[in-house]
Amino acid sequence: MKTSDRILIAATIAFGENGYDGTSLDSLAQELGIRKQSILYYFPTKEALLDAAVADAIGVLGTVLSEAVRNSEDGWERIEKMVRRVFRLAIQRPELLGLLREVSRLGPPTLTKAIKGFDPLIKGATKWLKTEMAKGRIVQSDPYLLVLSVYSVIMGAATEGNLLEAIGIQQTPRDVVLRRKELLRFLKSALVPIPK
Repeated sequence: MKTSDRILIAATIAFGENGYDGTSLDSLAQELGIRKQSILYYFPTKEALLDAAVADAIGVLGTVLSEAVRNSEDGWERIEKMVRRVFRLAIQRPELLGLLREVSRLGPPTLTKAIKGFDPLIKGATKWLKTEMAKGRIVQSDPYLLVLSVYSVIMGAATEGNLLEAIGIQQTPRDVVLRRKELLRFLKSALVPIPK
């Protein structure tokens, strides 16, 4: 594996678990068994390393969501598959979602760059929701605000296990499944019109 990839993976884990302020390039270099100057060769500042890690996390999340879209029908099935894939990602690579949660805490300019990276995903989801609402498969509302709200709810629920473990409450796979099941029930009741 290339050194730049190793640095990016380690930084994503560190930023996702310890936050931006709790991550130092010195400790990152020590953990990787390299010199700090090696990190700075690939990423000239800590901010540049964070930006690269965020861009990578957004790319991975985008790929996961795109796969869910390609492998699902329209309507509720698509939303359900997307939620399931995000939860699977939260289990497989919790640091990615932890990093994206950290970005929202940091605010501008990091958050502004992340929003720009998310923009194609948000526009695509908004367009799809407009179509689904027009066909009567999703309850009428503001599709843009709905995308942002659903994203926040899914990310919060998917990363809740990390927060609980941070305060000493151990999570089992069953806890994750129950949290996902409850979230899906909530979203379905809020988004799918009741047949008349």
